[in-house]
Amino acid sequence: MKIEPQSLPGVLLITPQRFGDHRGFFAETYSRRLYTELGVDVEFVQDNHSLSAAVGTVRGLHFQAPPHAQEKLVRCGRGAIFDVAVDIRHGSPTYGRWAGFTLSAENGAQLYIPAGFAHGFGTLEPDSEIIYKCSDYYAPETEGSVRWDDPAIGIDWPLDGDAILSGKDADATLLSELKSPFIWEGGA
Repeated sequence: MKIEPQSLPGVLLITPQRFGDHRGFFAETYSRRLYTELGVDVEFVQDNHSLSAAVGTVRGLHFQAPPHAQEKLVRCGRGAIFDVAVDIRHGSPTYGRWAGFTLSAENGAQLYIPAGFAHGFGTLEPDSEIIYKCSDYYAPETEGSVRWDDPAIGIDWPLDGDAILSGKDADATLLSELKSPFIWEGGA
């Protein structure tokens, strides 16, 4: 297993080891014991799986507020996505900064995103499937979102043409208007 801390404290790029032969490969994509040893001591309670049929589909930037804030472990089971985390913890030295990564079925990489970050992704291949673990259950009354194309954040999305969005994502708030429920308390 390869684990790479990123420029946003707490965000980790994790690549499980694959064992391959003429039939394909095998990879252990999650082991609570191993992840705890790596410093990701999280009890995941819900797995989500989404399919985005068209290239250029953008979902996000989403978060859930306390008391139902979610930590996530994201991977791409088919196709490829550009996965993004944005720090929305007031007082954080990296507030409003983003980090993005290509996650694909081919590279097997995963992104760990702590609570206090907005999360989103754009599809790079047709019929991309995203599988992710969450540390709290879906609680729609606590969900929030930030605009995917907010110029103050400046995400460099590797998309050709216009993004395909839900109405909710198209109408998301700008970072400057967000009353973030997350406060940075030092450390990660």
